[in-house]
Parts: sequence; structure tokens; C-alpha cells
Amino acid sequence: MRRHWSLFTTASRYALIGHARNRFAMLLVVLYIPVWIALAYVTIPDRPAPFRLRATGEVLTPPGNHLTQITGALNAVTLIAGFMMFAATFTGGAFDRRLAMAGYPRHHLVLAKLSALTLVCAAVAAYATAAAGFAWSPRQPFMLAAALFCAALTYGALGVVFGSVLRREVEGMFAILMISIIDVALQNPLSSSGSDSAVVRFLPSYGAVQASMSAAFSTAPVAEGLAIQLLWLLGAALAGFMVFRQRTRDALPPERKRRTPDHSGPGADASAPAHTPEPGAAAQRVRPT
Repeated sequence: MRRHWSLFTTASRYALIGHARNRFAMLLVVLYIPVWIALAYVTIPDRPAPFRLRATGEVLTPPGNHLTQITGALNAVTLIAGFMMFAATFTGGAFDRRLAMAGYPRHHLVLAKLSALTLVCAAVAAYATAAAGFAWSPRQPFMLAAALFCAALTYGALGVVFGSVLRREVEGMFAILMISIIDVALQNPLSSSGSDSAVVRFLPSYGAVQASMSAAFSTAPVAEGLAIQLLWLLGAALAGFMVFRQRTRDALPPERKRRTPDHSGPGADASAPAHTPEPGAAAQRVRPT
């Protein structure tokens, strides 16, 4: 048990160090979220913007600037989480492959990445909720933070997928940017007259948008929206796990995997088992580039 914990903590430390070195993402978290939310509050008129919330069926009439702040917070957390996980996966792919080929268990690597993603998304969601509620108080602030957290996790998992399958960095950045903009913009009642259309139910952040709108402007339960978002999260996480497993697979042919060296020699006990290195021992000599 101690060995498994040591492997997990080592991989988690490397994952967190990789995120901390992404200074541009840290700058986005510190400056982009509050600036974007503050500009929405100042520039958008505070006239009521009535719309029907599909999750509950009720008609909400929040001020336009408050509504834009919520959609802006969703757009910000999804972009930042997607960017961070894409960058970490794209730049750390070679290191992960070397670790896996050296015997480091892939399950520990995956759990470490999920733990780092969870911590990052929790911090970003809490920060965005505090920024959105600086000038006014959402009806259900903890549920709003939960909705932002689930949306960030979903896009973080998508970032892992894009970082594993795309070959150039600009492709992944553009994909995450366009998906997040289209996703949130089509569900914003101020920018889209079809925000209550049946088509938006198939967008990646639909559940988070429904839950965050309900949490910000009403006291209705948000369980349905969070449940829908969790389905998207599970699907994205499963896709991320599959592509990570494929990317770190053993490239040796099957016949070479089964071949073991003959350590028996003159005077050697042929019945004695050959020494097999402990899985993960070689990985301790690997250092990130």
C-alpha cells in the first residue's frame, strides 16, 4: 500500500509542477476571470432579460449584466481548464510514454492527472464564483460553484483528448476555443434567440448552464442539470482515459515481451528464478525534460 501511495504522490507532484509552470494559464486565472466578469457587469445594460429555463420550465428575468456574468464565468472556466489540460498533455506526452515504458503503472499516472485536474478546476470554479458574486449575491452560491466545477472538469477531460490526438499545439488551442465559444454563446439568451431550443441539449456544457442559471437566479433544485453534466463528464473522462492508454501502450512486439533472458550458466542453479525488477523502479530514474 505504501508503494502505491508513493507512486501516486510522485506522479501527482509532477502533474502539479507541470501546471504551475504554465505561467500563461496562471495569468488567465488571476486576471482574465475577474476582468471579463467586471466588464460584463459594467458594460452590459441591467435591463431585465426574460428567458425560459428548460431544466425547470420557469421563466427567469435577471438583469442582463448579471446574466452575462454567469455565461462569462462559464466560458472562462471552460477555456482555462481546457487550455491547461491540453498544454499539460501535449507537452508531457513524451515523458508519460517514457514513464510507462520504464514500468511506471499507467493507473497511477491517470489518477494523478485526475487529481491535479480536480484541484485546478475546484480552485478556478471557486475563484470565478467569488468574482461573479462580488457585486451581487447568487441565490445558491455553492450550487453555482458546483456547476462551474463540473463544466471545467468536462473541458479539462476534453483537453486531455485533444492533447493526445492532435499533432500541433495551435490545433488544440483553436479547437478548445471554438467549442467553448459556440457552446456557451448558443445558450446565452442575450446573444441567441434559440437558447431554449432542443438542439442545445446536446452541447457539452448544457447541464452546467442550466444548473448555473438556476443556482444564480432562483431557488429551484439544480440536480437535473448537474446530472446531465456528469454524463458529459464521464464520457469525456472515458475518452481521455482510452486515448491516454493508447498513447502510452508498450510498443514492443508480443514475441519480445514473452522472451526472457537466460541467466543460467556454469555453476548456476537453473531452478532459481531470474531476478525481475520491481515495476516502477526504473521510472524513478526518469526525470521530466
